[in-house]
Amino acid sequence: MHPKNVLGRGLDALIATPGPEARRVLEVEIHRLRPNPRQPRARFQEESLEDLARSISSNGILQPILVRPSDGSYEIIAGERRWRAAQKAGLHRVPVLVKEAADAQMLELALVENLQRDDLNPVEEARAYRLLVEDLELTQEEVARRVGKERATVANMLRLLHLSEPALSALEEGRISVGHAKAILSRRRREDQAALLDAILRRGLSVREAEAFRVREPRGPANPSLDPDTEKAARTLGRHLGLRVEIQRRGKGGRVVVSFRNEDELQALYDRLLGEKGRNP
Repeated sequence: MHPKNVLGRGLDALIATPGPEARRVLEVEIHRLRPNPRQPRARFQEESLEDLARSISSNGILQPILVRPSDGSYEIIAGERRWRAAQKAGLHRVPVLVKEAADAQMLELALVENLQRDDLNPVEEARAYRLLVEDLELTQEEVARRVGKERATVANMLRLLHLSEPALSALEEGRISVGHAKAILSRRRREDQAALLDAILRRGLSVREAEAFRVREPRGPANPSLDPDTEKAARTLGRHLGLRVEIQRRGKGGRVVVSFRNEDELQALYDRLLGEKGRNP
């Protein structure tokens, strides 16, 4: 039986400790708080902060900010967005929940809070998983268990960090989706990845179109029996379909072989060949 989902239980699953001194709610001066250096969230949308600041001005901070003591002040574990909005709202004191937490636990707590609120973009989430793997020396399976995700989800998110910097920036800014990113990563050569990214951004390709756009290099040497015109025709057809194409001659006839690797590629090929007629038989 799998352990109960961490995210489903909330932060209490991670911060609950026995004894009255383990968790103390205090009102402290806002200037005594400082951000979590391990905060996985790198971007805070200004409009969203303004909305939260207006809410705090009217209703106050409903959930204390989770902090740990640090050299006479407090380091934020979770709740940096509330702290930033409280500053905009002009608050001088804020409620905090004080917890003793080691460095290793701070990232986990901050990550769980952001995942609960869907506050992280895909790149921030991937970088947070990498920190858990590298700094806490966890396996992908252990990371998945800690944050309530499937191991394959964690592995796929970590793979996004293999994108080039332009592609990472586009993903972080929301100009491409995770599906687009996976299509880009499926291309082996960096120049091919760059070409596909450019096509997605310029032409607004859907994920399916981006996957069909892939052109694979032939596996193994070219058939020496094929004449140059036939080889050129196979390459041209392959570029048009976005798939690997082989033309195999047998006497005066032969066959055309189009290779696909998954259902999405097959569906994209079907749509490209039949168009609207294929959608309405």
